[in-house]
Amino acid sequence: QFKLAEMATDLTASRLMVRHAATSLDKNAHNVATLCAMAKLFATDKCFEITNQCMQLHGGYGYLKDYPVQQYMRDTRVHQILEGTNEIMRVIISRDLLSS
Repeated sequence: QFKLAEMATDLTASRLMVRHAATSLDKNAHNVATLCAMAKLFATDKCFEITNQCMQLHGGYGYLKDYPVQQYMRDTRVHQILEGTNEIMRVIISRDLLSS
């Protein structure tokens, strides 16, 4: 039960960060690049952790193509790489923090 609570909390936090970054982008905020980098980094890392935990909760069935969990895990893994790797997101965030 605690694992599910943590997963739900991480998912909600990820969604909120993405929405905050999107709102900042719409408003042309001065730190929008950093907020978007933070949202991508946090959301993709947490969602990969969540899908990895789901795979473990499903046991061997999680690897079967009959269940969508295996596809979710592959999708979240590739999002850590697409549109700038998460390492690049860390560079963007740290440069902004150090320049302030």
